Amino acid sequence: MRNTIIHKLLFAGFVAISLSACAEERSQLKRDCNADVQQRVLHSVHAQVADARAIWLNAERLRWPSIVASGRYRLYYSRNAQLRFSNGSSVGGADGVFELSVASTPPDAQSAERFRWVPAGVDLLLSQADQAQLNAVLQTQMLVVQEDAQGRVQRVTSTQLGGVLDARFGAAEALALGAHPSDDTTSFRLWAPTAQQVNLCVYVDDQQSVDEILSLQRDESTGAWSAELPGNLGGRYFRYLVDVHVPNTGIVRNRVTDPYSLSLGLDSKRSYIVDLDDQALKPIGWDDSPRPTRVQQNTDMVIYELHVRDFSINDPSVDEHARGKYSAFGNPATQGMQHLAALSAAGVTDIHLLPVFDLATVPEQGCLTPDIAPPSSGDSEQPQRIIDGIRDRDCFNWGYDPFHFGAPEGSYASDASDGAVRIREFRQMVQALNALDLRVGMDVVYNHTSQSGQGEKSVLDRIVPGYYQRLNLAGQVETSTCCANTATENRMMAKLMIDTAVVFARDYKIDSFRFDLMGHQPRAAMERLQAAVDAAAGQPIQLLGEGWNFGEVANGQRFEQASQLSLNGLGIGTFSDRARDAIRGGGCCDNGSDAIRNQGFVNGQFYAPNALAVGRYSQGDLLRASDMVRVGLAGSLRDYELSTHSGATQRLEQIQYAGQPAGYVGEPGEVVNYVENHDNQTLYDINVLKLPQATSVEERARVQMLAAALNMFSQGIAYFHAGVDVLRSKSLDRNSYDSGDWFNRIDWSYQDNYFGTGLPPQWDNGSSWPQFRPFLADASLRPAAEQIIWTRDAFLDLLRIRASSQLFRLSSAAQVRQRLRFLNTGPQQRAGLIIGHLDGRGLEGAGFDELVYVVNVLPQAQTVNLPTLVGKSLALHPVHLADQAADQRIRDAAGFDPVAGMLSAPARSAFVLVSH
Repeated sequence: MRNTIIHKLLFAGFVAISLSACAEERSQLKRDCNADVQQRVLHSVHAQVADARAIWLNAERLRWPSIVASGRYRLYYSRNAQLRFSNGSSVGGADGVFELSVASTPPDAQSAERFRWVPAGVDLLLSQADQAQLNAVLQTQMLVVQEDAQGRVQRVTSTQLGGVLDARFGAAEALALGAHPSDDTTSFRLWAPTAQQVNLCVYVDDQQSVDEILSLQRDESTGAWSAELPGNLGGRYFRYLVDVHVPNTGIVRNRVTDPYSLSLGLDSKRSYIVDLDDQALKPIGWDDSPRPTRVQQNTDMVIYELHVRDFSINDPSVDEHARGKYSAFGNPATQGMQHLAALSAAGVTDIHLLPVFDLATVPEQGCLTPDIAPPSSGDSEQPQRIIDGIRDRDCFNWGYDPFHFGAPEGSYASDASDGAVRIREFRQMVQALNALDLRVGMDVVYNHTSQSGQGEKSVLDRIVPGYYQRLNLAGQVETSTCCANTATENRMMAKLMIDTAVVFARDYKIDSFRFDLMGHQPRAAMERLQAAVDAAAGQPIQLLGEGWNFGEVANGQRFEQASQLSLNGLGIGTFSDRARDAIRGGGCCDNGSDAIRNQGFVNGQFYAPNALAVGRYSQGDLLRASDMVRVGLAGSLRDYELSTHSGATQRLEQIQYAGQPAGYVGEPGEVVNYVENHDNQTLYDINVLKLPQATSVEERARVQMLAAALNMFSQGIAYFHAGVDVLRSKSLDRNSYDSGDWFNRIDWSYQDNYFGTGLPPQWDNGSSWPQFRPFLADASLRPAAEQIIWTRDAFLDLLRIRASSQLFRLSSAAQVRQRLRFLNTGPQQRAGLIIGHLDGRGLEGAGFDELVYVVNVLPQAQTVNLPTLVGKSLALHPVHLADQAADQRIRDAAGFDPVAGMLSAPARSAFVLVSH
């Protein structure tokens, strides 16, 4: 009896202690859900590890590159990150150890291919018995150690997890991740295979303390943690507490938002629980509003690239509260919307928005807009100095700083603290553009995140440290893109990219995507994404991107890239730098004097040298540039044959451009032609620098339209930057991503183009200030309303011409080869004169039996004899003959004499002749 009483007392005491411990843990979780800081170290490491060179190739094999096998190898692990080591001593603090054997055979073909970038070294194998424990060990601190026969440390390194996590938990690809409310329950699922514990914090709104805390359960087969709560929790907010090993820090409790967030609260501090099919989140008529159908193939696209804030922040016709917001697109009577309506009616098919996913660099509450007075001189330093003082807190950024890939940006919403508002207003914007028969495209940035590691705005790396970012051989995050590169070759990073693109294609009616630095992503991942978005939208979704080949992935070092030379046959478009550079001169990144002396086809190369280019170019240089322009006009097709300036007939892939084939695509829908986009100076600014300084503003407007015409006449996708049609200037800023509203303004009233409004920001342009000052101080270089309006009208004419005939939008390489030929080619050609002939006979939608386009870049009129056209009845295109035609010189002086075969082209003109 006495023992029974003692046992009961002891049990009661144990229960009390357990309950007390549980209560304390509950209180601590509550504090962590509400804390100002978003991380708490639970167990600190005892020793720092210099690198992570042991790379998991799969679930059983690691490679430690560039070392020679000697001694023995062990993998030590500690759940509380207590491992201790020093050279010459044994490892301490371990919970356990795996003996690793040196592999005598190579890895399987799939692992060898995936990790082909990893040099040879020592391959280490895990025993089958230890593999059974691996899931649990992956949740701990792990170190791979090379020891001598006595167990003394010779070398120590950490591991890179991508290969093993993909091998052990690849089944997670099939899961629906994120928060999913339904009528009766709300489910949560987070992929965190290395986490030791995951808790859910649920909040009533964006500001109040935590309302409910729930522990998630781990699924061993997928590494995902999940929970389900009763009721539809739509409209509430949540975060996760993830207890996970962070290299060189310890076991950390990270409070994080959901990588699969569909919306968020203020400054993206809490994820929003939402069903995107909720009728309350849809504008009136959303479900019944059809997408525009004017694009039937890639080459039908004429894209106008636009930044949401740029569109309206400077438009006085927009209600003040809507300026810079999604809602600015909702009033069809504003100057900006009237401008877009005119573009659509003339032939623009797509508005491509610079990043509108959740971004990290603009405060969503209390952002600043500096008050800048017009400077007394065009080369004043004052505007950029004011911007520099607040640029980390101002309301402007391009947005290439991904925070949450699947949620709309909050700073463009009227209320960023209410997760429903940004969803509804984003859809209203799309609906308003669709009402103008404009499709909507998105600029997406999956090649990097804004931060990694334990950074304040790091999400992925604080959930699965070391997995989502691409690492170098030492385990450091690669930064070739500018920031923390992502590893889209890893299965779950590719899944995140695909799943979030599907959200925008399906739930926001996005019709096309432009991928920033797409060449940093695997071709295979882009193929899967294409299939997924097409299926989700129930129609083809056009994909295009920057296929630049550089960095740690260059030339296929890690995988077959989604780059210019690797995408043939997929129908995914890449931006072409070939004709771009030939048309405007130089390269993308010229600075200082190079930005002036490197003239191009339209701005004076050889025929009108500026002060720094006198004697720099020969007629041969101009003829070579002419051939590169023709490469662009022929859609940069590999197998199109061109009679070149040397007299040889070559396939475009045989013509060299910077050590690469000039012709690089298989089909015209795989090339994006452009002469200006958000990167680099605007075309007007480029021509300010490259044309002779005395060139009049009237002539500058004509030169602007020569470049636009070459782009418009080119086979492929036509891409234009917002404002190219109104002589937009950024006051010579070469990289205005963080330059505030001042340097990114557009005037839809057509009174100003904002050239000469101050020296561009020193942080990106300072080395060029000495060269830029004389131009910015020259008031004669600033166009008046007359030139801006003329340029607008001339651009609309070019759009109407392209829209009038399928001949400018041929759908296949075979059609281009059959129907396009160039006149005035070879060594005896008239320099500076491009003439293309398109045969429309038998082509549906051609509109004309024959079409001839002419671009004369010289500041003098030209005549040329064209024997192959003798006897043909060619007249000016109807657009040129209309009363409202912008360039009256064409109607007065351009034409073709069919008897003599003589073509007449006014100075600096672009026009089209047709026959029915």
